[in-house]
Amino acid sequence: MISILEKWARGLDAIVEACGWVAAWTGLALVLVMAGNVLMRYAFNTGSVAMQELEWHLMSPLTLLCIAYTIKHEGHVRVDIVYAHLPARVKQAIDLFSALSVVALSVIVIALSWRYVMQSYRIGEASPDPGGLPYRFILKAMIPAGFALLLLQSLAATFRALEPFLGGPAEPPATVPVDAPQ
Repeated sequence: MISILEKWARGLDAIVEACGWVAAWTGLALVLVMAGNVLMRYAFNTGSVAMQELEWHLMSPLTLLCIAYTIKHEGHVRVDIVYAHLPARVKQAIDLFSALSVVALSVIVIALSWRYVMQSYRIGEASPDPGGLPYRFILKAMIPAGFALLLLQSLAATFRALEPFLGGPAEPPATVPVDAPQ
């Protein structure tokens, strides 16, 4: 039987999974734009400021929106030298503290970066370079968007970390792929 906290965690996981999958496709777009820029520069001795700026406009969602996806799939670097030897209850407390800390960090970054994005939007900020891309606020909006996804993933981790303290299973169930039957 799946607890209500696990159901909520799985719902948040599904959002992160979908957003991460979509953001990961910007990697293909980035490779194509970079290859096009190199081809134009070396084969045709020409280039475009807008296309060069598009490279880092695509790098932004790729990095910021995929942070939560990477953590969900445990693709991040972990140092478990001490953690692995701790008693289960201490590990559970560390997991809960860690998840809550990332929730707090995410909320702070979202709150601080939102004004930054809105200022860029209000002034109609664009590239300072001739031929550069307009709408710089879209690029800057990846900061709160990425941390909003990290917040969702951290809330899912918090729900799972709370389970043992509320009488639930000591070990969270294995991560179930979003498209797997439940």
